[in-house]
Amino acid sequence: MPSISKKGQLMPQSPIRKLAPFAEQAVKDGKSIYYLNIGQPDIKTPKIALEAVKFNSLEILAYTRSEGSEDYRKKIANYYKKNNIEVTHEDIIVTTGGSEALLFAFGSVMDVDDEIIIPEPFYANYNGFSTASGVKVVPVISKIEDNFALPPIEEFEKLITPKTKAILICNPGNPTGYLYSKEEIQKLAAIVKKHDLFLIADEVYREFAYDGNTHYSIMEESGLDDNTIMIDSVSKRYSMCGARIGCLVSRNKSVMQTVLKFAQARLSPPTLAQIASEAALETPQSYFDDVIEEYVERRNTLIAELLKIEGVKVGKPKGAFYCIAELPVKNSDDFAQWLLESFDVDGETIMVAPAGGFYSTTGVGLNQIRIAYVLKKESLIKAVHILKEALKVYKD
Repeated sequence: MPSISKKGQLMPQSPIRKLAPFAEQAVKDGKSIYYLNIGQPDIKTPKIALEAVKFNSLEILAYTRSEGSEDYRKKIANYYKKNNIEVTHEDIIVTTGGSEALLFAFGSVMDVDDEIIIPEPFYANYNGFSTASGVKVVPVISKIEDNFALPPIEEFEKLITPKTKAILICNPGNPTGYLYSKEEIQKLAAIVKKHDLFLIADEVYREFAYDGNTHYSIMEESGLDDNTIMIDSVSKRYSMCGARIGCLVSRNKSVMQTVLKFAQARLSPPTLAQIASEAALETPQSYFDDVIEEYVERRNTLIAELLKIEGVKVGKPKGAFYCIAELPVKNSDDFAQWLLESFDVDGETIMVAPAGGFYSTTGVGLNQIRIAYVLKKESLIKAVHILKEALKVYKD
């Protein structure tokens, strides 16, 4: 039998999706599940986006340009201008989701065996993108005790080697919900300039900043044009995860010329999804105001309920819609599977994402879970009650 590639063997499973078969079986067994494992908002997609697809007059569903339609990119540039980011449409390449933008970024600025420093815990697929690109992740650990703030900059400097090509952050963070301050971004800007590195920022949760905090983009930093690459997506902003439209943004012309070659190799991003995404840019601010208010209430409800459980520790998110909770268990993978296979309260159980998969350091985060508070407050209260009852009877 022909052998599987080493890269394929090393490709990690998604900690978010790998429990899906157990959830499917639980449903077949008659259980109801509160899905806390995946960042699929229950917020409605803006009508204007759905109607743009429903009522379009296309007669041929044709390719667009590899970098995305020019009209759409010009409108994205106008959107960024409203967010204090001065770019032109030529600084933007539309991608098939933020995931493809990250893959294009990795492929454009790093070679096999190069290194990228990432504060962990981080979005689990960064491990997969790195493996697919032959790049080594070098983690710098942020701690729940510090609410997952940026680790001291000295910790980054200790890790920089001749192989280091970039630092990657997610701001606000998935899975922690941490929002980097302007001062923290400026510290990162200084270190990438000092060591001639790229700073890649995944900013797909930009709109979701709470408690009077505002998001500060790496693209707002002056004198950093050659070093910065921003990743973005419509998935969370407009509750359009299925559209699979994102973009890569950089003022570095060499980077953009290289990314375009990757974009040309996959032909073009999906046409109908671009139409929906272009229309979504007309979404009024009131939509986001309502969504943020809802997420703040959900966050507050979730944190308050979790802190009632003895032995549970939780970071308080400043943005996005995730939190990391530390549980009095040894292995959250086993616990998460047990919840689906062997536990329920009146026929109901929960599905969580084990947090070990959000780290690349072996053995770290094994007693943590990521919770996505994408359910209504009443459902979150019920879900945490189930978690509390489960912890009373679970044995490692």
